[in-house]
Amino acid sequence: MAAAGDLPDSGTVSLQARVPEELVQSMRRFLECHPNWDQYRLVQAALAGFLVQNGVQNRDLTRCYLANLFPSQPDFRGF
Repeated sequence: MAAAGDLPDSGTVSLQARVPEELVQSMRRFLECHPNWDQYRLVQAALAGFLVQNGVQNRDLTRCYLANLFPSQPDFRGF
């Protein structure tokens, strides 16, 4: 998993959460199979996806969601 120093300094907030061990293990297995992802991208995509799918309408949120799903697309970068 990526180190905390890998996060950009501006526009980010550090979160701490208690999650079930099985969820953490599943996340680790996913990251081992997908080396182009890291824990930060995974959590950002999951949280943004949840909010978008549950009706939150915000242009920046949608861009964050799309940027994590399609990182090679320059139109979505900046998150």
